[in-house]
Amino acid sequence: MKWNRYTIETTTAAEDLVSSMLCDLGIEGVEIKDNVPLTEADTAKMFIDILPELPPDDGVSRVSFYLDSEKENGKILSQVREALEELRQYADVGSGVITESQTEDVDWINNWKEFFHAFTIENGNADDDGSPGNGGFGNGSSPEMRDILIKPTWEGLDASDEDKILIEIDPGISFGTGKHETTQLCIRQLMKYVTPGAQVLDLGCGSGILSIVSLRLGAAHVTGTDIDAECLTSTADNFAVNHLAPEQGDFYVGNIIDDEALQEQVGADRYDIVVANILADVIIPMAPVIPARLKNGGIFIASGIIDFKEDEVVAAVKGAGLALIEVTHQGEWVGITAQKI
Repeated sequence: MKWNRYTIETTTAAEDLVSSMLCDLGIEGVEIKDNVPLTEADTAKMFIDILPELPPDDGVSRVSFYLDSEKENGKILSQVREALEELRQYADVGSGVITESQTEDVDWINNWKEFFHAFTIENGNADDDGSPGNGGFGNGSSPEMRDILIKPTWEGLDASDEDKILIEIDPGISFGTGKHETTQLCIRQLMKYVTPGAQVLDLGCGSGILSIVSLRLGAAHVTGTDIDAECLTSTADNFAVNHLAPEQGDFYVGNIIDDEALQEQVGADRYDIVVANILADVIIPMAPVIPARLKNGGIFIASGIIDFKEDEVVAAVKGAGLALIEVTHQGEWVGITAQKI
């Protein structure tokens, strides 16, 4: 069987945005090619002595995706082109030219697994005296202040990692290995603010990783939403992998921004923490519905925010009546933490 491969010519600065856009359209996997030099941290993880020489970085990135249904290809490509033009309103997406080619049937949906390995998110929430460094909010739900190890299901556990909080993930076709900067920004804030017995709402739950982290940190129950029903399947699978009971979470399909029935299902004045790892252009219209979900004193954690969108999201969060607590950064991504007062 041959697959149709479509390649978008974009910029290296926009390749993450383009990839996220394709994911939002339900495209299950992407391939990125650019000439950006590898960092020392990248090369340290590789088991080769001599790296191939790349041409000079020209700022161009090529993001490819694969389709197999001739009937649906035209419709999907039309959606991709429309979404690219929307991105162009606030980001330099380059030419945006889409070229088509064919490739032999390969297990591309699983080939990415060779790049996903176990990694640790260190708990940096302790002050010099060992007390929780959370500015007075929360109590650091892990009394031992343990690090979190996120491990793919297909890897074994090293003895040296047995003292860490273990999260096992098989992302399947949903986004969410935990390795992306935005997910790590959210996880670090969850490590800081989740308290024992907390109620957590995970908006855009994806693979369920933030819900699982919340439960591992001591939350009593999580509620999650996603616009993609496949994400709920992935979340349920990852709950089972992590030996979490189904009744520890309730998950719904829908868009909480304008779905009043979903808002009613999720509930009001109920959550100690609402976390949303989505995109800035979703968080901004979502902000007005967040305060109603939170208890007084509750915490809103958001990421998926590209750096040049920081001011807009901060303004939206403040405009919704939440008090800004903290803005964190990792690479070109931003995390925002606010409180209902």
